[in-house]
Amino acid sequence: MEEKAEDMISKLPDEILFHIISLVPFDSAIQTIFLSSRWRLLWSMMALVQHGTAEDVASAVSGFLTNFNEHSPTRNTRKLRYHFGRGSVLMAIIAPNNKLHLDFSTGKQEFPRQFGLELELNHQNITHHQPTQSTFFVKTLNLISVNFLSNEAVSSVVSGFRFLENLKITDGNGLKSLCIDSNTKLLHLTIFDCPELKFLHISTPKLRTFRYRGLLPQVWPEFHYNLVDAMLDSRQGPGYIVSNTNELDPVLLTIKNTEILTVCRWIFEALICPSLSSLIAEFQFYNLKELWWIDNSNEGYNTDSLISFLKLCPALERLFITIDPESFCTARTAATCCSLQAGKRTQLKHLKLIQLEGFTNQEHETEFAERLQELATANPLILVTSDGFCWQSFVKVVSDQSKHQSKRQYKLVQEVRDTKELLLKHAHMGL
Repeated sequence: MEEKAEDMISKLPDEILFHIISLVPFDSAIQTIFLSSRWRLLWSMMALVQHGTAEDVASAVSGFLTNFNEHSPTRNTRKLRYHFGRGSVLMAIIAPNNKLHLDFSTGKQEFPRQFGLELELNHQNITHHQPTQSTFFVKTLNLISVNFLSNEAVSSVVSGFRFLENLKITDGNGLKSLCIDSNTKLLHLTIFDCPELKFLHISTPKLRTFRYRGLLPQVWPEFHYNLVDAMLDSRQGPGYIVSNTNELDPVLLTIKNTEILTVCRWIFEALICPSLSSLIAEFQFYNLKELWWIDNSNEGYNTDSLISFLKLCPALERLFITIDPESFCTARTAATCCSLQAGKRTQLKHLKLIQLEGFTNQEHETEFAERLQELATANPLILVTSDGFCWQSFVKVVSDQSKHQSKRQYKLVQEVRDTKELLLKHAHMGL
């Protein structure tokens, strides 16, 4: 039996191990936490620990960034643990490619108080908190669990990030309103899981990507910028009382030129359809190539809304449909009205792939495949699964009814395993 090699490195003094880690690239160094409990403890000890007040959070982060130098082993501490207030903790982590994580979830979590957050990323608003001597400039910022106690400090910190291109906000318990103002470089905005968010104001003329998950707030985009990637995963429903006005008009114009889109059925029925009547009759998603449609199955599945939406997507190439029984649904009258108002008889000449997931009734799958014949002039590959693991494909069958007429139908065939299309997922799935 081969003897296990003795781990001599782990027996070295902390000072030497610290120096070893400091010389290793971050992506490799962080893997050392899997070697043993000693290395995990060592990694946690490498954090810079400070204590102060909420008012000093911005200065602490600024100093942390100013002192960071990736090329200097003695100045490349990537982790700051800042204690403030009554049990509040900020974990600031510098990651490769100019990424910064500001995480407030570690400290004492009290009942969240509602608050508003204003983030201004404009050249004229740069404050003394911006690091001036550091070679590190934040291009990607992840804000995690910002709360009532930390929101002013976060606003102060972010105001100095004039090179920021990518902003992600997650788990904002108590966040009721959010205003983002950037006339600089902000290109990508992601907001996930802020359950109390009611109002969102975006003033970012260069924005190209907008991804949102959670209860849908009222959205006010100040510019009709041309998004190429838009995600509206609000299957939980609206976070406010939806009126009968055309309140989604500005948002609809903003996402009009997207190439990748996620949208829920209820959003189309309750918000997009009323807006279509106030816009020009020729409105279509001319550039949309990849669609993730999140549907529900309450009171039986109905394809009318989806078919109506597809009539607005002449360039569509890939369609992903997810049936979520927990997804919010509108009243049946809204769905019926929508199917009568929206779209033209567009032909889907470029549709190559359809993935159906979550259908519990094969008749509903077949009904959709049959109705798709109204639009699809090509012969797209249709893959279906009820559990996300076992996939089957639909094939078209021709049955002669008379000498002059034939009716095309679809049937499921054997399990599909070896096809590259199974590897294709919508860009927003798994986020």
